[in-house]
Amino acid sequence: MNNNYNTQEVPGGVPVKMWTRGVPVEDEAREQLANAARLPIVFKHIAAMPDVHLGIGATVGSVIPTVKAIIPAAVGVDIGCGMMACKTTLRAEDLPDNLGKLRSTIERTVPHGISPRRGGRDKGSWDTPPDAVDEAWATLADEFEALCELHPRLRNTNNRKHLGTLGTGNHFIEVCLDEADFVWFMLHSGSRGVGNAIGTHFIELAKKDAEQHQRNLPDRDLAYFEEGARYFGDYVRGVGWAQKFARLNREVMMKNLVEAVRKCIPKPFDAHVEAVNCHHNYVQQERHFGQDVFITRKGAVSARKGELGIIPGSMGARSYIVRGLGNPESFESCSHGAGRVMSRTKAKKLFTVADQVKATVGVECRKDADVIDEIPMAYKDIDAVMDAQKDLVEVVHTLKQVVCVKG
Repeated sequence: MNNNYNTQEVPGGVPVKMWTRGVPVEDEAREQLANAARLPIVFKHIAAMPDVHLGIGATVGSVIPTVKAIIPAAVGVDIGCGMMACKTTLRAEDLPDNLGKLRSTIERTVPHGISPRRGGRDKGSWDTPPDAVDEAWATLADEFEALCELHPRLRNTNNRKHLGTLGTGNHFIEVCLDEADFVWFMLHSGSRGVGNAIGTHFIELAKKDAEQHQRNLPDRDLAYFEEGARYFGDYVRGVGWAQKFARLNREVMMKNLVEAVRKCIPKPFDAHVEAVNCHHNYVQQERHFGQDVFITRKGAVSARKGELGIIPGSMGARSYIVRGLGNPESFESCSHGAGRVMSRTKAKKLFTVADQVKATVGVECRKDADVIDEIPMAYKDIDAVMDAQKDLVEVVHTLKQVVCVKG
């Protein structure tokens, strides 16, 4: 296998192998990668994906292998955030002429967004969760209760009422067409309010722990728990539970999405001809280079040989269903998307609603001031990103969205 990466040597740390040929990388992101590479717990090297960009503590688009330790802020607060996609038996000609009605039906069916905190129900959560949500929650409830016994502040969170809901920011639901004009449903979401609470809680505990045991951290946000530390086991339980919640959240949402489309399209169809459900913000134990390590994929997808994954573009760009090539140098990983080239604030200053309208021609989606931060130009060129990782994945399907619902 011809490797397609450049190596950044880090004085006092492990190297950083970067799959970034032909794509821009901010100096701040390079510095952040170097900080993580200097931690004594990091194994062999860090892998930077082509969508790499500045994050909090750890760089988004990085794969960090650690020995007998985990960095909670590298996993982040949207624990288990990821993608799900389903191929259907519907074809382009089966879609209604009026895609606006289809979009509004999806928006009514799946809670999304967030209401300002002025009392009353958050529009992004269920008022009374439907039976399917309660059935799914029942598989998570006992483990969550045990976690709350140990950490009572987690109980007063949006948990059951957020299961099967989309959220905000770059989370989305899309109806897409593949290269053969088959219809796909795709969505992007994670562990919602409860995952955020778990992540935030343990990041705080790790920072407090670091004040006593890790005085020389290059960045406070890289505070870590080592095996045997007081909260290590609790964090492993909490993060594992949040990852289960996130996967189930996507499954419940997809089921509701399919039901919403059935209301608009009278033709009977199958919805799980091919299905992929993958995390891209998570940690799990894996074996690499003969060593058992914790692999934190912060904005990266597992790409074991033959494994299917999803790499979305932006609101106006193509997305890809990919098959992993199992490249050991990337810890069998690939990018999780195009990756931002600018902050949300900068995008809102730089672009107008007219720019957003022009960039999303042919896509039935919101085209207003509140979604300018998600404009395609705020992201790297997805084609360049795909070219930079051709030794990590092969493309199975190319998807183009026709409907996009933003959180």
